[in-house]
Amino acid sequence: MFLVAGCGTRTPSQQPAAGGSAPQAGSAPAASAQNQPARPAQPQQGPPEAKVNIGYSGPLSGGAAIYGQNTLNGLQMAADEINKSGGINVGGKRYAINLVPLDDKYLPNETATNARRLLEQYETPIIFTPHSGGVFAMQEFNEQDGFIIAAYTSEPRVTQRGNKLTLRIPAPYDAYAVPYSKAVMEAFGKKVALVPGTHQYAKDWTAVFTKAWESLGGTVTGNFAANYNTETDFTPFVTKALATNPDVLFVGGPSQPTALVIKTAREQGFKGGFVVMDQAKFEEMEEIVPIEMLNGAVGLMPLYRYPGPATQQFVEQYKARFGKRPTYEQAQHYQAMYLVAKALERAGTVTDVEKIMASFSDAIQQLPRDKVPIIWRKLNDKGGIVGEVIGVMVKDGKYDQQIPIPVQESY
Repeated sequence: MFLVAGCGTRTPSQQPAAGGSAPQAGSAPAASAQNQPARPAQPQQGPPEAKVNIGYSGPLSGGAAIYGQNTLNGLQMAADEINKSGGINVGGKRYAINLVPLDDKYLPNETATNARRLLEQYETPIIFTPHSGGVFAMQEFNEQDGFIIAAYTSEPRVTQRGNKLTLRIPAPYDAYAVPYSKAVMEAFGKKVALVPGTHQYAKDWTAVFTKAWESLGGTVTGNFAANYNTETDFTPFVTKALATNPDVLFVGGPSQPTALVIKTAREQGFKGGFVVMDQAKFEEMEEIVPIEMLNGAVGLMPLYRYPGPATQQFVEQYKARFGKRPTYEQAQHYQAMYLVAKALERAGTVTDVEKIMASFSDAIQQLPRDKVPIIWRKLNDKGGIVGEVIGVMVKDGKYDQQIPIPVQESY
């Protein structure tokens, strides 16, 4: 059991990243189902009486720092809004949300260390992490130590392992493998060379993709994985891949290095297609390479084209605050923080993690419509959120061909 974090907290030996303390003020947003109009927030008098610490461990330095900061920005934006409107009402007491972020450099062992620090020094009932390696590391002890993992990873095994205190936020990547493969095979051919990252998530994605590709009659000409977190020149890896004469390249990691892999391939004369892991986002890649270089690439529909109830509103609000267009990382973390807030309210506790976990299913249905940039249908019995996912192929410099991704409640 955790103590309510209303009395002062000790300063950890590793200081939280900037933005770790959320302001306190105003009133909690009123709940409404996703298919109902949002009710206006009801003002409350005075500041929240206490605070609940919510942990975060992610890459805030190194090659994946931009990715990590994006996820943190989404959480912080939601926490600030919630606190500005008066915090959350839990069992008749109002709490401010205090987001406590720590840098794990994308290293699972650092995630585990951060999690223990967050528990011991901040008594966090929930810890967010945006990478599968960090999730697996925390799953070794989160049930025993009593905290919920809010997992932003599409690695399907995080919920297949049966951990009862894990919430998986995005759809699993094995939903993408067959639809993406079919689309690019029809357009370019059946030979693919693999140029993925070397981190665990990329390895797992590659295994699932390879199985799907071969099940459709495709051939893998070789695996030329590169460390997307440390490499800046991908020429040796791409040169070896193109020497196998592929029709398609499979690529993926954080958006910026993924764009550089594609740029390198185009500069070496590659005319084929690309299958892009869901970690990389087209709207971020557009900032690195001309969209024409992305022709023939299949990946997630850019967020600003996604048809969610409050997608465009979120995009504009995020741009106004951070000066750039958001992706799914920011949007889903923003929405997930509202989900956490609603689950805490419905559970009536900030310490009983089993009650909080049990409240997520109802909380999804109670999210205010104006805080839902992504369509979430339900929580399945494994702890995975079931939502609407849309893929796309870039053609002639446009996001032209939509690729429906089947929603399966068993994920």
